[in-house]
Amino acid sequence: MNKDTLEFLSDLTENNNKEWMDANRDWYQETRKGFLGTVGDLLEELKKRQPGLEGLRPKDCIFRQNRDIRFSANKAPYKNNMGAYFSPGGKKSVGPGYYLHIQPRECFLAGGIWMPAAEQLKKIRQEIDYSGAELEKIIKAPSFKSAFGDIHGERLKTSPRDYSTDHPHIDLLRLKSFVVTHPLTDQEVLSDGLVETCLGYYSKMDEFHAFLAQAVDDADGGEGII
Repeated sequence: MNKDTLEFLSDLTENNNKEWMDANRDWYQETRKGFLGTVGDLLEELKKRQPGLEGLRPKDCIFRQNRDIRFSANKAPYKNNMGAYFSPGGKKSVGPGYYLHIQPRECFLAGGIWMPAAEQLKKIRQEIDYSGAELEKIIKAPSFKSAFGDIHGERLKTSPRDYSTDHPHIDLLRLKSFVVTHPLTDQEVLSDGLVETCLGYYSKMDEFHAFLAQAVDDADGGEGII
């Protein structure tokens, strides 16, 4: 990671237009190159314990800097962050994976599945119905809880179809996303120990991911994204 990555993103936030980007194209390319290097280092380490990542290249995991503004009221052309997703199939996968988000004063790492499609969500809820006690045990373990707190995600206000309001795991069944996060300071992101820090927290997600992967395997072949 280049030491001026956050400075670049901060300036981009204040000057989010094509004219500024064109004038600072070289700075952007150098910043992106540094981020690609960090993502590559992370990917190589993750491949040692996640065989499904074999064959992925760093650019397969990094999201585009350009925003899709076709259906957005916000017409700023560029994202004010850099992000990468590590999962079989790369950034376009739809099952559990690891995420890294770089943004001045708002950096974080994450894992899980974000807004699964209807068929996947149905599968996850079925798994919770059958084995919710197992998921409860995973997410309430002291090491998991201290690292990530609670699962994040939009929730239904009522119980999902086919599940009663007094289901023992109704709080989990109401979730529409299954994501855990851990904040990173700007200093951590720019330090030489970033990869090691990320790997340490990603390893704490392994049982959580295994549960989600088992749930969605029949739905999509086990490929994933948060």
